[in-house]
Amino acid sequence: MKLVRFGEAGQERPGLIDTNGDLRDLSAEVADIDGAALAPETLARLAALDASTLPVVNGAPRLGPCVGKVGKLVGIGLNYSDHAAEAGMDVPSEPIVFLKATTAISGPYDDVQLPAGAEKVDWEIELAFVIGTRARNVSKAEALSHVAGYTIVNDVSERAWQAERQGQWTKGKSHDTFAPMGPWLVTADEIADPHDLGMRLDVDGERRQDGSTQTLIFGIDHLVSYLSTFMTLEPGDVVTTGTPPGVGLGMKPQVFLKDGQVMRLEIDGLGVQQQTCVRQPST
Repeated sequence: MKLVRFGEAGQERPGLIDTNGDLRDLSAEVADIDGAALAPETLARLAALDASTLPVVNGAPRLGPCVGKVGKLVGIGLNYSDHAAEAGMDVPSEPIVFLKATTAISGPYDDVQLPAGAEKVDWEIELAFVIGTRARNVSKAEALSHVAGYTIVNDVSERAWQAERQGQWTKGKSHDTFAPMGPWLVTADEIADPHDLGMRLDVDGERRQDGSTQTLIFGIDHLVSYLSTFMTLEPGDVVTTGTPPGVGLGMKPQVFLKDGQVMRLEIDGLGVQQQTCVRQPST
């Protein structure tokens, strides 16, 4: 299934995309696409519905982030071998973990803010997985059974704030709109192999990133197991798994986002998202 949330920001309703590409309203079935809706028994009930009997949503409503009420948004850094090489850094021996503020989450077609005073805002296409059942100290063998589905996250990053302002990466990753999510959550049963997905990002129509999850250093099963030893992963938590090469930081000379530029992101089987960069005025 392709599960979505549609409507104005803060007032999104649950929906699904049927086999014809039509948006159907799920409001009579679940309150939201959130942790409660991602339980295996609820997903099974939704999958058993005859989508043609659900109300069609006419027009072109805004698509919001495909998961609501996200409790934790966890990031993994330097998780592609070719991206580590691009950054001139050693392949990590363990996953590099950081947190993004959940207030950074935005819709897949919402504008991305370039904060006043920020000059090194960068793009990062990432495969994200969403937890469906609580994971605490789980083994790699059972890890994927805790994943409800997959989506795209643009891990937008202000590099100066991330690396030049002391402390942890979180403050370079957490500004409002720095985590566009969607367009939809694709349930895990529809993704045959999350470790074999092509991923592409363009800026103003120019290809910047063209990679594959085949070069992930730590796979989804490893990450679920690893993270669950340090924190309990709850239904609706989102983990974004790293980016392939082609970020602005790695270019020579470095290139960063400017007002009015358009990013387009696509991962095989997970759809397309697109954002326009908008410079925020000084206060």
